[in-house]
Amino acid sequence: MLHHALTLLPFVAAAGPDDGEFKGPTLEDFFPPVLFFEGTPFEINRVILIRFFVVAVIVLVFWLGTRRMKMIPGRGQSIIESILGFVQSNIVEGNLGKKEGARFLPVITAIFITVLGMNVTGIVPGINLTGTSVIGLPLVLALVAYVTFIYAGVKKSGGGFFKSALFPSGVPAALYVIVTPIEFLSTFILRPVTLALRLLMNMIAGHMLLVLCFSATQFFFFSAGGFFALFGVGTLAFGFIFTIFEILVAVLQAYVFAFLTAAYIQLALAEDH
Repeated sequence: MLHHALTLLPFVAAAGPDDGEFKGPTLEDFFPPVLFFEGTPFEINRVILIRFFVVAVIVLVFWLGTRRMKMIPGRGQSIIESILGFVQSNIVEGNLGKKEGARFLPVITAIFITVLGMNVTGIVPGINLTGTSVIGLPLVLALVAYVTFIYAGVKKSGGGFFKSALFPSGVPAALYVIVTPIEFLSTFILRPVTLALRLLMNMIAGHMLLVLCFSATQFFFFSAGGFFALFGVGTLAFGFIFTIFEILVAVLQAYVFAFLTAAYIQLALAEDH
């Protein structure tokens, strides 16, 4: 797996040219061998290293871009301000307004940048695996969104938040036997679960497509040879097309995750849930 991480065609996780067989991507890509602290609760594998790397890069980029703030920003400061401005105006204030948005801007911005940073590693040569393609991180981010959503509702309405969420007004009392379990499931269970699974499955699917295209390219060029090399040209082209598409998906999933977090908070702050 370390060889897989360092190969010049980092999307190729399948057979090499010397075994003569094509092997497509498998779920084993997402469960690489343990590198450090095996057998302990602190096991570190390649996925964990990718997450550490992304966090370090995010901290470094924001430190370098903001350590010398100027009235006329340089390139680094402009990029950071553009990202923060996009989150603030299009995601946070668009859902929550300026007053409430200011309260939740830090956590929603942190979610957006974390998801974006973890997603784009899937197309970085030498890494080619996203930090969000294993359930742990998507679940943690979904729990952060969930806790923030609950906090916003309780802070706004106290215990009445749960009452209005589970017993919506205007519903005949006899129907609460049906409505309340549905509201509990949809509001307090499905929201964090769908947040995590939507992100996870998109990143898994993207990785599988890229690995399939580039491993097929390697097979056609170096194992099949001859006329079949023409198929390799096609799979290589599709690989680069899917790479561009994966960049768009990485950005879109970060946007969707942050946007839904803001939308859920807005629903918690509404007078009538």
